[in-house]
Amino acid sequence: MPKPVELTLLSKPGCHLCDDARAVIDGVREALVEQGFEVTLDERNILEDPELARLHAEDIPVLLVGGRRHAIWRVDPARLRAAIERAARPGLFRR
Repeated sequence: MPKPVELTLLSKPGCHLCDDARAVIDGVREALVEQGFEVTLDERNILEDPELARLHAEDIPVLLVGGRRHAIWRVDPARLRAAIERAARPGLFRR
C-alpha cells in the first residue's frame, strides 16, 4: 500500500499562475486518489506569513512534495505524478 504524500502549495490571492498550478495539482491528485494513493494538499498564502513572503515573493507558486521543493511557477502534470508515485513508494525507485 502506498504511503501518504503531502503536497504544499505556496501561493497568494490573485495569482493566475497559482490558479493554473492548483488546477494541475487537483487533476493529478484526483487521478491518483482513484488509484488508491493518499495525497493531501495544504495551501499556504504567503501574504499571511512574513517569512514565506520574504523567501518566495518572486517565485510563486511553489509546490512542495513531501516537504521538498518540486516546482516553481509552472507544474507539469506528468512530472508531478511521477514525484508523488516515488514519494508514495520510495523502495521501488532509485534516485
